[in-house]
Formats: sequence, structure tokens, C-alpha cells
Amino acid sequence: MSRPRVLFYVQHLLGIGHLARASRVASALAADNFDVTVVTGGSKVSGFPGSDVKSVALPTVLAGNAGFSGLADAHGNSVDDQFLARRRDLLLEAFHRINPSIVIIEAFPFGRRQMRFELLPLLDAIAAMSPRPKLLSSVRDILQERTKPGRDEETVSIIRAHFDHILVHGDPSFATLADTFPLAKEIADKIIYTGLVAGPDPAEPSEVFDIVVSAGGGAVGFDLIRSSLEVARQSAFRGSWCLITGPNLPERDFAALLADAPGNVRIVRFRQDFPSLLKGAELSISQAGYNTVCDILRAQCRSILVPFAAGGETEQSVRATRLEALGLAIALPENSLNADILGNALATALAQPRPSSHRLDLSGATHTAAVLRSLL
Repeated sequence: MSRPRVLFYVQHLLGIGHLARASRVASALAADNFDVTVVTGGSKVSGFPGSDVKSVALPTVLAGNAGFSGLADAHGNSVDDQFLARRRDLLLEAFHRINPSIVIIEAFPFGRRQMRFELLPLLDAIAAMSPRPKLLSSVRDILQERTKPGRDEETVSIIRAHFDHILVHGDPSFATLADTFPLAKEIADKIIYTGLVAGPDPAEPSEVFDIVVSAGGGAVGFDLIRSSLEVARQSAFRGSWCLITGPNLPERDFAALLADAPGNVRIVRFRQDFPSLLKGAELSISQAGYNTVCDILRAQCRSILVPFAAGGETEQSVRATRLEALGLAIALPENSLNADILGNALATALAQPRPSSHRLDLSGATHTAAVLRSLL
């Protein structure tokens, strides 16, 4: 019996969170005997998607800036219509070649409006297929607030016209889609909650650091890393630190950090064993991205969260505030972060016991595979 084929489209524009979450889901599908092809369109990131799935890499596009205004190629140049048309054609070619029974599109139509030039033609191609593959949107539990009128209505219209279901990767006891999408009631019949897409229980760490600082993909978060380094140099706490800058931090910034690091601080771009480091750490200091938070929750590590808020971003701030209300984190505002504020929070966090067990559902990846099985 042939394995059901899944085409999973994911486009990361700034950080690597979307790609990391989609890769976890894709790996769970592969483990459940789905034939998975992940179509990516952002910068290459080592280890994502995993070796257990097939992949198609479209020509790279990135966000033009931290406010997600415009699209640029891998070299930072604005892309033209010819470039976008080539991407669209390559995506459609991949779709017809794979001939999937299920298509999953990450974020769209709740986000990734910049990719309408290729995603709307893909939706039309799906609708024209006979038999038509199932079409699902894959979204995180907390969405970015919209300010432009008509956007939510347009999202609902696209969903009603094209999508069979919306996979919301969250625990409704923590956050529901309605909390950040005002028209959720109009698509309530399509919403399926999967639980949070966390990784498996981490292995024991191969080396232990007292404090682990991380900045996601590294395209943003330099101020967090720099403030942490200053605290490490000045604080009375003399334990060991690991500062993980992310692969996208500019080389000149990385070199400056290395030159300023004291002997008890290790600075690296990436650690594949990040979840294990959290398991052995006394404290995590990070932004409040979905995947990082899932790793923290799995490790039951103390945490200080500094949510990314540039360009009007709200999603991480909502997550951090809710976790703080549950006693699972200390939340600090990004725009006023400095070494004094971070140092005081560090002392407070280390004086507290490790977070108690929580009941948040972290099995979103395997549950997603079960959901797809039920649809077939």
C-alpha cells in the first residue's frame, strides 16, 4: 500500500521559528508513514527540514526589514516580478509532480500575505485537481494583531472558499484562536487544536551551563545577547553562561561579542542540543518565540522572556505575559531592556524554585499526524 503524500509549504522570512515548527510536524508525519515533501522558500538553515523528509527549496526570499515590509533575495536586493513569477512556476511544478493527497500551508492565510503571488495560484491549482487533495492551514496558537481594516474578513473568505481545516498548534486552555483572531467564530467548524508542537523529552546534556541565553534565528535579538553579556561581566553571579546568538546574526556583531566575552561565557551561533542545555541549566534567558518556549516548557527550566516587539509585533508579548501569569516565566519589555533590569530579573529568577509541573499539552506534532490519518 502506497504511503499518503503530503506537500508541506513553509516560508520563513525573518527568524527560523516557522521552519522549526513545520519541521517538527513534518518529522512526526514521516514517522507515521506519510510521504512528506517540505517546500521551503527562505534562507537555508542546517538541520531543517530533517533528513527524514523530502524537500524542495524555492529561490530564497527574505523580509525586507524587521517590520516585514517588502521582499528581498538572499543578498538583500529587492525582488522583481520576473523573480516572483519563477518562484510561482517552480512551486506549481512541484505540486503537480508530487501529486499530494494532502497539502498543508504554514501560516497562510492568517499570515504570509507577501506570498500571495504564488499561494493564490497554488490554491487555484488545488481546486482544479480531481480528486482534490485535502487543504489545511497550519498556524501557531497566538497570531499577530492586525491593524488594517478588512484583513480578517479577507482571511475568512479565503478559508471558506479553499481550506478544509485549520490546524491550530496550541492548547486551548492556554490560548484559543479567538483570543487573537476576532472572526474565529466564523470558521469554528474548521478549527482543530493539536496541542503545542514541542520536541521530545531532551536527553541529558553533554555539558552543563548555569545560564543559557538564546536569540532564536539571530536576525533580531542582538540587544538581548549584548545585555546578557554585560550582566555576565558585571554580575556577582559567577556561574557559567552559554550565549547562543542564532545563525543569522551579522558576522561583525558576532565578532564583537566574542572579543568582549569573559572566561565564564561561551558564545556560539547554534546548538543542536539546545533542549538538552535547557534541561541542565538553572535559567534560560530568551525571546518568547513559540519553539523556544516549547523547549523551555519541556525542560521545566526557570526562564526570563524578552519578547520581540519591533515593527508592531504583538505575538511574543502575549505569550510571555500569559506564561508569567501562570508562574512559568518572568517577562521583561524589549524596548527598555538594559543590563541593570536584566540583572535584577536574573537575581529574582534564581531565587525562585524551578517551575512546578504544568498541564499544557506538548504533543502537537504526533497529534497532527493522528488528525491527518483521520482525514484520510
